[in-house]
Amino acid sequence: MADILVIHTGGTIGMVAGPNGLQPGKGLVEAALRDLGVAPRMEVFDPLVDSADIGPRDWNRMLDLIEGFRGDGVIVVHGTDTMALTGAALSQALGDLAFPVVLCGSMKPLGQGGDSEGNLALALQAAQGKPGVWLAFAGKVLPGAGLVKSDSQAADSFRSVPQDGFAPKARRFDPYRRLAVLTLTPGLPVGFVRAALQELDGAVLRVFGAGTMMHDPALHAVLAAAVRRGCHLRAVSQCESGGLVPAAYAAGAAIWQAGIENGGRETPEVALMRLWLSQKPE
Repeated sequence: MADILVIHTGGTIGMVAGPNGLQPGKGLVEAALRDLGVAPRMEVFDPLVDSADIGPRDWNRMLDLIEGFRGDGVIVVHGTDTMALTGAALSQALGDLAFPVVLCGSMKPLGQGGDSEGNLALALQAAQGKPGVWLAFAGKVLPGAGLVKSDSQAADSFRSVPQDGFAPKARRFDPYRRLAVLTLTPGLPVGFVRAALQELDGAVLRVFGAGTMMHDPALHAVLAAAVRRGCHLRAVSQCESGGLVPAAYAAGAAIWQAGIENGGRETPEVALMRLWLSQKPE
């Protein structure tokens, strides 16, 4: 029998009905694994964490467990709301792996005739397969690095966008580092951007199309000043695929003149993790 470690962080798959809606329920995932005829090693977060609350300390805990494991594969049971962030975090921080790390969650809890049992069974298969970080979901095994949650309700709710390789400067996430994703929109107040960047060590800037932004000299000045003082800015496209092409449009010149890094075809989640794992602008 394969030596599998299951890290149960929480999520819909192991929830039960509560007075205010679904809430974590103890023992459900363990019972489902027994029903599937397996008895893997278990590491269960106590208390279980709704994925809306997952953050850098949780990613570090997962990384410690994964890197300390000597077996055939790891399954990370996780909620779907921040699955793309955790997929990006583990993919960027772990680098080369000798075994598979498989994210698993569901849109409906166990025992409700939904997708959870099938996703868990698929994760067990994938955990004995190809090394790397993966998501087992809706009958598919997707690369974990570029996950996009494309539907908030459907069982088939994830896609994966190809991502480029990355050599992180750090292998753990600093929970005190102040990072965010900022989206450019028409009419965005310059004062808001200035105030936000003054509170941040770095930010992912979601720009238009292949790499353009509004012609606003005051906004350009704010971005350039942030870069000069050491705020680490990385640009990505608001489009799901295609990425950025510097110098394709004059409307994007201010981005590169300010010294903002080109995130290429990175998802915002991947770009955020690369900021987190870079000690300073590259």
